[in-house]
Amino acid sequence: MESNQTSISFLRRLGLAFRVLFDSELAARALGPKAAEPPAPTAPVPPERVHASGLLLLNAFQREGRLIDFLQQEVASFSDAEIGAAARVVHGGCRKVLRQYFDLQPATPEAEGSSITIPQGFDSRKLRLTGNISGSPPFRGTVRHHGWIAQQIRLPAVSEAIDPRVVAPAEVELA
Repeated sequence: MESNQTSISFLRRLGLAFRVLFDSELAARALGPKAAEPPAPTAPVPPERVHASGLLLLNAFQREGRLIDFLQQEVASFSDAEIGAAARVVHGGCRKVLRQYFDLQPATPEAEGSSITIPQGFDSRKLRLTGNISGSPPFRGTVRHHGWIAQQIRLPAVSEAIDPRVVAPAEVELA
């Protein structure tokens, strides 16, 4: 089969390929004018925008349960009764937020304290083995904590109009 184009030998094409490989100007000319233009730089996304949904979740835990206030407070000087009373308020508010944004299920159906057999090929992302681990599965053990898996996540969309770094605004009561 004859072509209108001049035939170039394999060795000559190979030599040209190496020249293009090691000569960026030649490669840019071979690809055309558009390929030689570097892509427009994009501004890096600030960390508060990358993690905005997490910050909004922290905001909700603070708003509903005063979680940050509770965790930032030094509790050594308080009695167990005072800490318990505060914990009830924190628990109720934070539980409300958790249920609003997540549907959680145990990672294993077995109850805490029950015996379990861990088969070969188990999912190490769902089960963390502790204690005397030797040999290979199947293993026998006791469930110390059933773990949690988020079945559904309903985090709010983050508006560009808000500053997600403001986890809790200062409250000022006017006289």
